[in-house]
This record gives sequence, C-alpha cells and structure tokens, in this order.
Amino acid sequence: MANELSNLKPPKGSRRNRFRKGRGEGSGLGKTAGRGTKGQRARHSVAIGFEGGQMPLDRRLPKRGFVNIFATRYTEVRLDQIAAKCKDGDVLDAAVLKERGVIRKIGRDGIKVLGNGEIGIKVTVRANKFTASAQSKIEAAGGTVELVGGPATDA
Repeated sequence: MANELSNLKPPKGSRRNRFRKGRGEGSGLGKTAGRGTKGQRARHSVAIGFEGGQMPLDRRLPKRGFVNIFATRYTEVRLDQIAAKCKDGDVLDAAVLKERGVIRKIGRDGIKVLGNGEIGIKVTVRANKFTASAQSKIEAAGGTVELVGGPATDA
C-alpha cells in the first residue's frame, strides 16, 4: 500500500500511549508510582536548582555586568532601508514598517529613525525619535517628519 495523503500514519513503534502511574499494583507502577519510598522527593516536588540546602550553583558563581532597567530601547530604522521598501507618498508608522518587512519587531519605546544612507522619495514618517540628519534628509527630499508620543504598540 503506497503512502498517500488519504492513509498516512506514523511509523510503527514511534507512538506510545501515555503511562498512567499510581493505578494499582497490577499496572507495574502502583503504590509509590516510581518515586521510591519516603523522603522529600517522594512526598512533594523539589524546586528547580535546589541542592538540598547547599548554596545553589547560580548563587555560588560570580555575577558580572549591569542591566539598566531604565534604559530606552528603540528599534532603529535607517533611511536607506526606508527608501528600499517604500514608495513615493507613503505614510509610514511602526505598524506599516513592520508589515513591509523594514523592521522585525517594534521596540519597547518605539521607533528611532537614523540618518544613514540617502532617501530620494517623498514620504511622511511617524516615529518616536529622529536623528537631526534623518530629519533634515527627509525634509530635503520633500517629505514630512511627525513625532509620536509614547511607545508604539506591537501589532
């Protein structure tokens, strides 16, 4: 019998039924259900990383660096990226840039437009932040710059 879409099934031995523990002595894993006899692990679960009261590995190892929880995180967009994926007269905001594939995700604090590259098309760009060079290049090409307050929503 040939493998056709109408009669596909997994190879023999690749699928097993779920084993039901603690369902009587005759099942093979009744009574203690494979947990052995007595002790902490027989009675309740043990936290991940718990080493029996010994100082856990993650607390024994030295910590390095610093993470600034107040740092701003923008998704950066270069002018040459905008010029490559957009047409004359487009209105671009975070959602449109994501839809067109210019950016993959919208940063926690929104979009920042950088002045790298050249832009020869007339576009309206709505972003949370612009570099001075980006703003001057967009306006020199006949486009407009609009500042958007607050972080953009990731759609």
